[in-house]
Amino acid sequence: MKILEITNVDFSLKHFILPLMRALRAQGHEVVGVCADGDLLHDIRAEGFRVETPALARSFSPRAQLRAFVALIRLIRREKPDLVHAHMPISGILARLAAKLCGVPCIAYTCHGFLFNQPGSLPRRALSLMLEILCGHVTDLYMTVSREEARDARRLHIHPNPIAIGNGRDSAVFHPDPAARQRIRRELGTNAATPVIIAISRLVRHKGYPELLEAMRDVPDAELWIVGERLASDHGTDLGDYLDQGQRHLGDRLKILGYRTDIAALLAAADIFTLPSHFEGLPMSIIEAMLTGLPVVATDIRGPREQVEHARTGLLVPPGTSRPLAAALNALVSDPQKAAAMGAMGREKALAQFEERHIIGRTVQLLAHIAGESP
Repeated sequence: MKILEITNVDFSLKHFILPLMRALRAQGHEVVGVCADGDLLHDIRAEGFRVETPALARSFSPRAQLRAFVALIRLIRREKPDLVHAHMPISGILARLAAKLCGVPCIAYTCHGFLFNQPGSLPRRALSLMLEILCGHVTDLYMTVSREEARDARRLHIHPNPIAIGNGRDSAVFHPDPAARQRIRRELGTNAATPVIIAISRLVRHKGYPELLEAMRDVPDAELWIVGERLASDHGTDLGDYLDQGQRHLGDRLKILGYRTDIAALLAAADIFTLPSHFEGLPMSIIEAMLTGLPVVATDIRGPREQVEHARTGLLVPPGTSRPLAAALNALVSDPQKAAAMGAMGREKALAQFEERHIIGRTVQLLAHIAGESP
C-alpha cells in the first residue's frame, strides 16, 4: 500500500520517523515522507525515499496554517494514498483533517505530546483540546508515545482506543563504548577522570537550560557538554544570553558542541545524562542515554517519569528549579559507583522496554492491521 508519513519539519522526519519508514519499505510498502523543506532531507532522499515538502509551518498563525492545510489537501489528492500516518500536534491535526476531506481509506496518528498539556493561554489550550477531540473522531488508529497521553486521550474522549506504542532506539548504535569514550574525551580536551554531564536537545527555553546552567555553578567538580542547536522553526526566548553567561561562570567546564551526528559516541564519553525539560512526550534522548548505560537526571513530568525510575535508574527533580537539579547532579558526581549502578539498571530497562526494533515492529503490525493487510 501507499503510505504518507506526515510530520512538521525535517528534524522530526529524520530523527523520529525515518526508522519506521525503513521498516515499512522493507515490508514492500511505498512510503513517502512529507514535511517542511530543510537541509536534513538530503540524508533521507539519499536512502531512496521520496519526500514532499508542502508549506507546513510550526506556527500558530491562522494564515500559515490555512496555507499548509490547502497544500496538504492538494498533495493528498495528487498522491491518492491508502494510508496517511500523521505525527506532531499541529501537523497531525491538519494532516488528519485533510486526509478525511480527501477520502483517504485509513488515517493513523502518533501523538508525541498534547498542546493542551503544555504551558500556554487557556483559550489556546482549550482550542487544542477541541481540535484533538475533532480529529480523534476521524482517526482509525490512534497511538501515543507515552502511557499518560494514552490515558488522557481515553479520559477526555479524544479516542476510544488509544494505544501507548512508546518510543525506541537501536541498541546496536547506542551502547557503552570504551574506545569512543577515550577518543571523544581526547578530542574535547577532557581528562579521563573528569565527571561529564551531558545534555542533548534543541536549544530552546522549555528544555530547562537556564536552570541547568544555574545548577552547574553548584556542581564544581564536573563538566557540562551541551549538544544541539536551535531550529529555524523554534519559537520563544533565544538562549544566546544564557549560554554566554554560563560560559563566563563555568569557563572550561562548559562545552557547547552544537549539532552533532556522533551522538552515540558523545554519550559513551559522558557519565551522567540530564534533561530538565518543562514538558515532553517520551524523549528519545533519554532512551539513548539509558541504552548507553548512563544514569539520568530528569524532571518529574509526563514522559521522563515513565522512563526514569527515581533512585533506581536515575533521579527525578521538579521542573523549573535549579537547586534540586544541582543536588541531584552532585549526588551522582560524588558517588560514581552509585551512578554506574543506576546506569546499568537503566540499560537493562531500556533493552527490555525501548528497543527500537520492537517498537517499530509493533507499529508496522498495527498500521497493516488497520489497513486490512498482513505485514
